[in-house]
Amino acid sequence: ASSSGRYAASAAAATDNGTAKPFTAHYFQQELDHFTFTPNASRLFSHKYLLNDTFWRRKPAAGPLFVYTGNEGDIEWFTTNTGFMFDIAPEFGALLVFIEHRFYGESKPFGNDSYKSADTLGYLTSTQALADFAVLITSLKQNLSAVDAPVVVFGGSYGGMLASWFRLKYPHVAMGALASSAPILQFDDITPWSSFYDAVSQDFKSESLNCFSVIKAVWDVLDYRGSNDSGLLELSKTFRACKTVRFPSSLSNWLWTAFTYTAMVDYPTPANFMMNLPAYPVKEMCKIIDSFPVGADVVEKAFTAASLYYNYTGDQKCFEMEGGDDPHGLSGWGWQACTEMVMPMTVSNESMFPPSGFSYEEKSEGCFASYEVRPRMNWITTEYGGHKIDKVLKRFGSNIIFSNGMRDPWSRGGVLKNISSSIIALVTEKGKHEVAENMQGPKYSELTNA
Repeated sequence: ASSSGRYAASAAAATDNGTAKPFTAHYFQQELDHFTFTPNASRLFSHKYLLNDTFWRRKPAAGPLFVYTGNEGDIEWFTTNTGFMFDIAPEFGALLVFIEHRFYGESKPFGNDSYKSADTLGYLTSTQALADFAVLITSLKQNLSAVDAPVVVFGGSYGGMLASWFRLKYPHVAMGALASSAPILQFDDITPWSSFYDAVSQDFKSESLNCFSVIKAVWDVLDYRGSNDSGLLELSKTFRACKTVRFPSSLSNWLWTAFTYTAMVDYPTPANFMMNLPAYPVKEMCKIIDSFPVGADVVEKAFTAASLYYNYTGDQKCFEMEGGDDPHGLSGWGWQACTEMVMPMTVSNESMFPPSGFSYEEKSEGCFASYEVRPRMNWITTEYGGHKIDKVLKRFGSNIIFSNGMRDPWSRGGVLKNISSSIIALVTEKGKHEVAENMQGPKYSELTNA
């Protein structure tokens, strides 16, 4: 503990089988509200972060801090799926720091009541999270007697967005950022609204036109068969549901999630970032669909393919189609998507998913029904920018690497071209989601050589 009393350390973490994890867990007493001076603003909560000092050079001058800007989940989940930072730490003599995002994992300001209402969730914003990172990093450097140590921030997906924004908002704290799979241009009308699901569809279509066509056809069949109780009962049996499904949309959502997330994590080697999956899982799903005989049931084909995502290990006897908790603790994202993270998305006729539109009015009404708040539709581009980003960042930005894999549907909302000599876009044609953060060394090399 430091003299300020704002730090606490836990014992070294261990995995389920008892082996040591590559980090120790610590807790920092973080202020609830960095931007007001109301009585509640100075309330403190335990903010979790992880350290690995195995490679840290302390003399003659302190080595850099490589800081992971945590995103919408448990920080240990992201850390154990990070390879690149560990790979390069020895070369730079870096201290590795992984900071949890407020309201996720163990960093919930109001404990179990954190998601209770808008009164508590109102403190869950990207600006508060960035300020958390700045305060913790600055204080940690003082506590470690490493005030002059340079800082580089790393992040993937939403965490990559935070890393790039942190470099822009706090250039005096971080000298550079690596933002992997960071869709900072997925707002307003900067990126075509249909681009995400067009990209998912293209991933499957590039493997097999038949595979694409089967998935495209299954949605209407599900709606038709699920239009009555007997049909839902039969579909529940086909999908091996733990309980009889009440709505056909639950089955559609189950398939939709499997196909979308598999496209995101279509890595060239086995991985378990979202789920346990084989190498090239999109290809494997399409192989499953294409292996059925001519005339086989389209629903059976789609279900069997999607089961690869949920049950590649074969240990699931049945599937929870309705209800159930998110295994990675992402439940706060619904609030964020209903306040500031408004990313308009549509589904085009060319997609393998059912066509759909986007309405700001419907989004607002849906969010009000869920949280009694309405989104600030253009707040992200007001706060961080995004329009004409090449011209804007060329004038004042520096030292940001944007890394994207074009097989990742989120890449369409990312920065794909160099902006200046120090704002660089690394694009891998066959790369997947968060390639720089979540891939172990050999996998990352395979992607960058593709």
